[in-house]
Amino acid sequence: MNLSFAITSLEQGLAFGIMALGVFISFRILDFADLTVDGSLPLGAAVSARLLVAGVNPFVTLAAAVAAGGMAGAITGFLNTKLKIAPLLSGILTMTSLYSINLRVMGRPNIPLIGKGTIFSFIRDLGVPYPWNNLLLLILVIVAVKLILDAFLNTQIGFALRATGDNPQMIRSMGISTNSMKMLGLILSNSLVSLSGALVGQYQGFADVNMGVGTIVAGLASVIIGEVVIGDRSIIIATLGVIIGSILYRFSISIALNLGLAASDLKLLTAILVIIFLSTPRIKKALR
Repeated sequence: MNLSFAITSLEQGLAFGIMALGVFISFRILDFADLTVDGSLPLGAAVSARLLVAGVNPFVTLAAAVAAGGMAGAITGFLNTKLKIAPLLSGILTMTSLYSINLRVMGRPNIPLIGKGTIFSFIRDLGVPYPWNNLLLLILVIVAVKLILDAFLNTQIGFALRATGDNPQMIRSMGISTNSMKMLGLILSNSLVSLSGALVGQYQGFADVNMGVGTIVAGLASVIIGEVVIGDRSIIIATLGVIIGSILYRFSISIALNLGLAASDLKLLTAILVIIFLSTPRIKKALR
């Protein structure tokens, strides 16, 4: 694997790492199996791409993608908390609806961004040399997201959100609405996933309606790999592990492709990786 290939894998790991942080919030903190992310990732890319084509500032398009993702999470939260639809089904319904919504937003299945100004062309215009320009920008973005998320999860609202997934009965006994916490967590989760979609779209140079297929599996793989490799002793360690897990996952995919594995086999590889890392603690315990 040459340097350029390694840098590309690292960049992809960082871009999708924000998505993995979103999955971490729903899957680990809320204990909510949210499949909305398969639709909110392309939603972010679709909103960002459509606005970029219209000449909107690329940084403003990221904010719009975050807002769109938050609305998608709010819909899932409403279905679950108000209409009492099961968490898994709530996510599936929103994800299915988002496919049509994404097509409406884009007006077609694919929007190319060749020649359009993106946040990556912005930093390139500042004189940062290739191939470090994209990598530097993604590092800055994911560090900012991680620090903000860590700070939020260590506030009183953040502690209530974390406790909602751990012990909802205790939270209700303290007079805190678990429904409100679920709604907040799903909005935050899908906002991050949608931000990741917007970044990935600008990074790849296109937005596609099918780019979210398998997002939840990739996100879970990143979370699980991070937990096995780094651990989850604290929120700061856990979020760092998620980012490292995303990078390791992307490197695994890149190495597999480099070794000649067909692209059609990547879903199988992802499933095998998740199975391996899920069973690692049990294997270690059995060996001891």
